[in-house]
Amino acid sequence: MTQSPSRPTGRTVQLMATCLCDAFFDDVAKATVEVLEHAGCEVEFPENQTCCGQPAFNCGDWPASREVMRHTTRVFEGDKPVIVPSGSCAAMLFHGAPLEFEKEKDLPTVQKLASRTWELADFLVNGLGIEKWPGRFPARIAFHRACHTRGTGSGEAALKLLESIDGLEVIPFGEAEQCCGFGGTFSVSFPHVSSSMGCLKLEHMTAANPDFIVSGDMSCLMHLGGLADRGGQPVKTLHFVQILQSALHRHG
Repeated sequence: MTQSPSRPTGRTVQLMATCLCDAFFDDVAKATVEVLEHAGCEVEFPENQTCCGQPAFNCGDWPASREVMRHTTRVFEGDKPVIVPSGSCAAMLFHGAPLEFEKEKDLPTVQKLASRTWELADFLVNGLGIEKWPGRFPARIAFHRACHTRGTGSGEAALKLLESIDGLEVIPFGEAEQCCGFGGTFSVSFPHVSSSMGCLKLEHMTAANPDFIVSGDMSCLMHLGGLADRGGQPVKTLHFVQILQSALHRHG
């Protein structure tokens, strides 16, 4: 899975906040807007946006997923970059959607949206050319690479920005490339397997004694944070954009 959107020619972008921002992580959406504005972007937020269609897609209900995606293409029509603070939702737009529309007459419209879609870190580093982030964030973090960002520039981009922040240390941990076990509907269909995978991931991450577990996917953070709470583990989670936002407030 690869993503090669065209380099943005303007600085006005459209924000897809995702369902998880809407329901649980509004602070991530707010941080995303602040970070994009600091990077010189004007952020538009289409208010009639809903879902990327990924839950139905992953369940095999492609007709339902395509209906959601058709709405999404109408909401995010135009030529502006579409920025998504979620590796899985971004991957749905630039990989899953073209796949499910391969035999549909709407394929060109879906492909156009796919070509304009960026995961947030990928956009900041590889779209805008930002390689160093200002400010300070004194903490040790364990960074989780979400499975949906594999084959894209998102993981390395997020690490590039995080490692450039004064006072921040990205610490290694065992089996770092392993899945957290969430997998969207996988966690519903196979809850025991999902929990076991998540607990193993947590075991490796917490053994490194980080101050925060960090990722670019809120679904992974929700899964790991929930398992930690149920297990009585004092683990704090952050989306990487919350660190970028916090570092700006400590700049200078």
